[in-house]
Amino acid sequence: MTLYYRDDAVQVTSESIRAGGHTVAIADLTYVWHDRGRTTAAVRGRVLGRGVLVLLLSLPPLLAVVCVLSLAWSAQDRGEWRLALVILAACTVGALALTPFLEVPLGWLDRSYERGNRVHELWVQHHGREELLLRTPDALRFGQIYRAVQRAVEQHGPVG
Repeated sequence: MTLYYRDDAVQVTSESIRAGGHTVAIADLTYVWHDRGRTTAAVRGRVLGRGVLVLLLSLPPLLAVVCVLSLAWSAQDRGEWRLALVILAACTVGALALTPFLEVPLGWLDRSYERGNRVHELWVQHHGREELLLRTPDALRFGQIYRAVQRAVEQHGPVG
């Protein structure tokens, strides 16, 4: 027996698929497919959170551009370019010093894209019945499970 995938809720081996309290023998499968499920509140929250995070990461550079333009306009009117350049240099050094701290929110953003923005379902047909084995909003995990099922079916031989 070959183990293709295992986590707390799903196990895919060369002999069977165990998910959601169901165990289906690979030999009994007639057809395997995936589908998009209905969007859940968690998925909508993830997409909303992603939008808020992008907004929060975009505002400081936009505000900086407005401040630089305002500073340049003010310096032009007063003729005090030295003070404007000192302020601009200090802000640039400060921004460069804070850049490494962007790693955390950018990591959150990256993980939210990995998890996807829809619900994925794994369906099988066996003994003449269609059965939903797995429903998850985690795209990365679903991809790993679906690929494991594909490998198990390919190794077992033709379905049906």
